Amino acid sequence: MKKRKRYLNFMYIPALIWMIIFVIYPLLKGIYYSFYKWNGYSQNLRYVGFDNYITMFADRLFEFAFWNTILYAILSTLLEEVLGLGLACYLNQKFRGRNALRTIVYMPSIISALLIGYIMTFFFQYHYGVVNQILGWFGAESIDWMRDPWRGRFIIVFVTVWHYTGGTMIIFMAGLQNIPRTYPEAAKLDGANKKQLFFKVIIPLLEPAFATTVLTNMIGGIKIYDSIISLTNGGPVNKTHSLSTLISYEYFTSERAGLASAIGVFQFIFIFFVSLYINRYFRRKEVEY
Repeated sequence: MKKRKRYLNFMYIPALIWMIIFVIYPLLKGIYYSFYKWNGYSQNLRYVGFDNYITMFADRLFEFAFWNTILYAILSTLLEEVLGLGLACYLNQKFRGRNALRTIVYMPSIISALLIGYIMTFFFQYHYGVVNQILGWFGAESIDWMRDPWRGRFIIVFVTVWHYTGGTMIIFMAGLQNIPRTYPEAAKLDGANKKQLFFKVIIPLLEPAFATTVLTNMIGGIKIYDSIISLTNGGPVNKTHSLSTLISYEYFTSERAGLASAIGVFQFIFIFFVSLYINRYFRRKEVEY
């Protein structure tokens, strides 16, 4: 038995090496560069201590990107949870064509977010955009959807939700199908109505699914990059940036690789504490139930 355990431990080594090369090493290099002033390509690095972090917190553009990230993460997570659960409950029922509907809802999840963003630009562009053409049929004037930062933010959220709701739905469906029938049947025998059955029985039993979907959706919202790059590229006037796109902007456009590294370190720490809080919250909820 001991020899078998040792053999299994050796099986972790390839995954560990992969993680060190592609996760831990880049993270350590990012922390290293965050203490230097560097343009990203020259051999000249000048040590500046915590100046990049001071500059980051004093930067108005970082403030916009941070609050945009909070907006994208919270709003997209809430909508994905509500829509994903609603679709899971509906498509978990037996009716003709449910498999086709499941496929249609889930299909956007397997497409690249960057590709979906570029497709959506044809819907929301000012000239010859699908949405403006539909408005024209009703006699309304065309709208420059991407010119206003708030409209741009909500379009980014809309595209993100449309992209990832299918994946959330699948996890909730798996949770629903793993609930033993005896629990709902016992609740009905005790006189529970549909509302009580849903909120007092089904929702508590879906806590593991909620823990998984909220964590993955929240982290995905904090790291959102592809949709913004393809839809607004951070504009107009850099007001739709997230932390991820701001890192790209500071590194490649502003050539401030040290500052970009500092933002990356901050984003990593922020994701770590958000993940820690979500895990602890749902662990307490599971104990209560």
